[in-house]
Amino acid sequence: RRALITSSSSDREEATVAHTATDSPTEHVETLVLGGGQAGLAVGYHLARRDLPFVILDANERIGDSWRKRWDSLRLFTPARFNGLNGMPFPGPADSFSTKDEVADYLEAYATRFGLPIRTGVRVRHLSRSGARFLVDAGSRRFEAENVVVAMGSYQLPRLPVFATSLDPDIVQLHSAAYRNVAQLREGRVLVVGVGNSGAEIALDVADSHQTWLAGTESGRVPFRHDGALARHIFLPLMFRVIGHRLLTLRTPIGRKMRPKLLSHGAPLVRVKPADIAAAGIHRVSRVVGTRDGFPLLEDERVLPVENVIWCTGFRPDFSWIDLPIFGDKDEVPKEPIHVRGIVADEPGLYFVGLAFLYAMSSGFLPGVGRDAEHIVEHIASRMPAYSGARLVRRETAEKLQR
Repeated sequence: RRALITSSSSDREEATVAHTATDSPTEHVETLVLGGGQAGLAVGYHLARRDLPFVILDANERIGDSWRKRWDSLRLFTPARFNGLNGMPFPGPADSFSTKDEVADYLEAYATRFGLPIRTGVRVRHLSRSGARFLVDAGSRRFEAENVVVAMGSYQLPRLPVFATSLDPDIVQLHSAAYRNVAQLREGRVLVVGVGNSGAEIALDVADSHQTWLAGTESGRVPFRHDGALARHIFLPLMFRVIGHRLLTLRTPIGRKMRPKLLSHGAPLVRVKPADIAAAGIHRVSRVVGTRDGFPLLEDERVLPVENVIWCTGFRPDFSWIDLPIFGDKDEVPKEPIHVRGIVADEPGLYFVGLAFLYAMSSGFLPGVGRDAEHIVEHIASRMPAYSGARLVRRETAEKLQR
């Protein structure tokens, strides 16, 4: 019985389906936004304010599902007061750390409040260009657009080591993308691989009911409790209003220097401390480097005879469905688009929002995505100057009258 589970296995297959001819009618949309998460909704808000025609496509059946599908005990690191998108504050106590379901419900309410035109259950398979317009193949639906905004994060596909398939078939394997709660696990011992924030938090979740090992080396830690007074009133406001939003950007020398390091290394532990891991009875072990006799092999040559493995080994982007010459080195894996603050100069009308450190350290998070979205929409509006400016003036006047 093999139980190698990654929540996006079918997604990967669909994402890499080759483009084929279809008799489906083609719908024309001025601006097409691909992705209905926080990035796509932020873009939609600014497009709507300018009365620019657009449609948002999302593969999930319900807005917010990308958050609902994460593990049950997940909470944000940022307090609620920092998590609101433009035009709508995040509900709840200002200093509370929201659950993943609260985030999902907020995004759904946000889309409803602003009447954003969203098509759910539509998975994009292929993006190309024909003349002055982009072509989007979504299976039974086809679209053409003057502008396309790819509003998907950098962390799309689970990353697994190549030796994962060499584990004994009776070992239950889950990537953090597929883990929800301990009901998915077999009785017995659990190895959590990866000492990032997801690995540390999932290990604590599992340790209440299973003997647990946590493998790997942490990438540092926040030196105080993130929910204490010092963090709430000094560190978090400084981090999300100043350091991550204004200091660490592509405009500053320190931001340009830090960007590669922040993208290539795991984030420091924020909520969980080493003392919490020890108090929960979790055994810390060295890196997993392979398998032996069907069980995980550690760097120190130890073999762990476990019944469950949870891979908290991160994600990678997947833009294989984009058939446009916008990537760098053809041998680069994974491929990432060439852009300047989300604007792809070589393909006028193509944009990216929601990527990690697209412009600032805050770009991939709720507190920072709105600024990037507004910048992109301003550029889209500049391509249609004859009416977009007048529409924005009318919208702002209407908003003032409503207030």
